[in-house]
Amino acid sequence: MYTQQDLDLLREKGVSQEQIDAQLHCFNAGFPYLSIVGAASVEKGIMRVPGEMEKVYLKAWHDYLKTEKIVTKFVPASGAASRMFKDLYAFMDADYDAPVTAFEKTFFAQLTEFAFFVSLDETCKSLYAKGAEMMCSEGRYKEVVAALLYPEGLNYGNMPKGLLLFHRYPEGNRTPVGEHLTEGTLYAKNADDKVQVHFTVSEEHKELFELLVAARKLNYEFKLGASFSVSYSIQKPSTDTIAVDMQNQPFREEDDSLLFRPGGHGALIENLNDIDSDIIFIKNIDNVVPDRLKENEAHYKKLLAGILVTMQQRAFGYLQKLESGMVTSDDLDEMLTFTENELCINHPEIFDTDDALKAYLKRKLDRPFRVCGMVKNEGEPGGGPFIAVNPDGTASLQILESSQINKHDAKAMDAFKTGSHFNPVDLVCGVKCYQNNKFDLTKFVDPNTGFISHKSKNGRELKALELPGLWNGAMSDWNTIFVEVPVSTFNPVKTVNDLLRPEHQS
Repeated sequence: MYTQQDLDLLREKGVSQEQIDAQLHCFNAGFPYLSIVGAASVEKGIMRVPGEMEKVYLKAWHDYLKTEKIVTKFVPASGAASRMFKDLYAFMDADYDAPVTAFEKTFFAQLTEFAFFVSLDETCKSLYAKGAEMMCSEGRYKEVVAALLYPEGLNYGNMPKGLLLFHRYPEGNRTPVGEHLTEGTLYAKNADDKVQVHFTVSEEHKELFELLVAARKLNYEFKLGASFSVSYSIQKPSTDTIAVDMQNQPFREEDDSLLFRPGGHGALIENLNDIDSDIIFIKNIDNVVPDRLKENEAHYKKLLAGILVTMQQRAFGYLQKLESGMVTSDDLDEMLTFTENELCINHPEIFDTDDALKAYLKRKLDRPFRVCGMVKNEGEPGGGPFIAVNPDGTASLQILESSQINKHDAKAMDAFKTGSHFNPVDLVCGVKCYQNNKFDLTKFVDPNTGFISHKSKNGRELKALELPGLWNGAMSDWNTIFVEVPVSTFNPVKTVNDLLRPEHQS
């Protein structure tokens, strides 16, 4: 089945024939839908923290930062900005030359309010000997957009979001990379005033990230009273997945070589696993705000982190007691109550013996921890918090996407549509065990939670295999706590006009 050319490619990517066979099996067999108990809510599964407890958790995080523990901000930043500009690309392809749609009219009417305007204006002067505003007044709108998107200009259409100018400041406008560094000082700075930030980037843009950070790092450190340790990684080629044609046979290029595609953000569990840290914050590259709003953001990051270390320490204490053998029936009842009430894990059966209960508790408590902020659903896209049945028969908190839910299951679809909260990708993760050893995070992935998407290549249809999502199936077997946070903490930039929202204006 595999040619020598195929085998050479597999070796180059670090992929085995067994892995490819398993992926091909997934295309033929499909992935099972998850069994949904219901949507998580503040009544069941989502913690709403009262004011007096906020102080307790904030102090817990403040005290934790004084220790020698290592804290890292992990920012997936490889995504291209092309989707941000889809409306402008549509304008370029349209058979009219002046703005017609509401989106287009808003973009040009408020062009000077974008942080990138000065750079765009200078680029227009360089390319066309006129500024962007003058060109718009002459009806040369498409040339202005070309100066923004295309390689002969700013090339924003081919750049990653992290390198675009998002926010305006008197001392110089700032990219999401700069905003993440700045934000990190507010909740991830250790006792030595050090902030560790890790960006996952595409290989082709890694050098640009490095150059940007190198150019700005000293200024940020001087202004913010911190030192930054910035690291980068790329999605590993070994996590790419094989593509197939519509008959589920390996898709072959014109030169007869196999086609592999990136396996989605779930592949980043490998990158996360390589981070040597005790606590890891995860937040998307485009969910940033100007300095005037950062204290609010930081408050809730610290709250989530305080809840994490508090719950994690309780679990560590229970595990140490279990290991010592000095555990009473009352202790076991307390531990079981903790898993049921605090971690929202439901075990459907009665334990016949104390030994069976101890083994269950050890298995459930000795896992990575994550605390996830959840925002009230106001129509934003994204997955949501649910209670789902696990492969071992227990039910626990999971973040699910619509692709994981059976569209023909009326109960599951009703739960998805009527869920009160959604996932803004706001996670704090504890990735070391009670013995202070790092977990192998790849051992806690549910491989049955991937999905198949339909794509095309050079006009030919194909199927692509998406790995279990980073905060979905890749963290399926983690201990999970959902915490309600305000919508003010969720400020993504999905389209370029989102930068005109008040929360992105300085």
